[in-house]
Amino acid sequence: MRQLRQRHDDEPAFILHTYPYKETSVIVETFTETAGRVAMVAKGARRPRSELRGVLHAFQPLALSWAGTGELKTLVKAEWRGGLALPTGAALLCGFYLNELLLKLLPREDPHAVLWSDYASALRALTEDPRAAAQAATLRRFELRLLAALGYALPLERDVDSGLPVEATERYHYTYDRGPTLAAEPGTRWPVVRGATLIALATARYPDAETAAEAKRLMRGVLDHYLEERRIFSRRVVQDLAALDDERERE
Repeated sequence: MRQLRQRHDDEPAFILHTYPYKETSVIVETFTETAGRVAMVAKGARRPRSELRGVLHAFQPLALSWAGTGELKTLVKAEWRGGLALPTGAALLCGFYLNELLLKLLPREDPHAVLWSDYASALRALTEDPRAAAQAATLRRFELRLLAALGYALPLERDVDSGLPVEATERYHYTYDRGPTLAAEPGTRWPVVRGATLIALATARYPDAETAAEAKRLMRGVLDHYLEERRIFSRRVVQDLAALDDERERE
């Protein structure tokens, strides 16, 4: 039997997505600490007595061993590492949103150890603080760090034309590939955003609901620009849940 090459052993990882493959196997999309996003086949994982069956779950720290030279690796072993509470409710939906961003924006086998740590921290923050405002701030923080890791860091604190610091009381056009410029004239295709919102994104501090909502709209536009027509399906679920929470608060 030919020995599998390029083996990795006991690598810290998270599961982003799984789907059936052939009769008894599963394709596993993973985010690993040292190898980035890696696709693997878990052979026989759907069999009732498979050791992998009860381990391959999203949002749980795992230690994975795999081997292979092609785009689709072979999962050899998976062990639960523990130490992270399983997200539920709104936190679970937010977690699915983070996973979908990684699946659609992060190239395969492009190492991002710092982003992996940011992802683990985001999952922990989502479960530790169930407040909607805190979870929204966690999502904005991860979105910014994901874009920075991909080479699309957002200028937020200075006018890219004048070089002057962004003023909270001013309004700016935000050009996705450049940054903020003072909104002197209407009619541009770029969104207009308050300086206070840009400062809030830069400092991860959102003083009121209006600022948080405007930050969310800006980040959605930026992400859609880089997604290039690829839809984020979990985003609608999160929106529907937020709308339901608002209705309950008004009752």
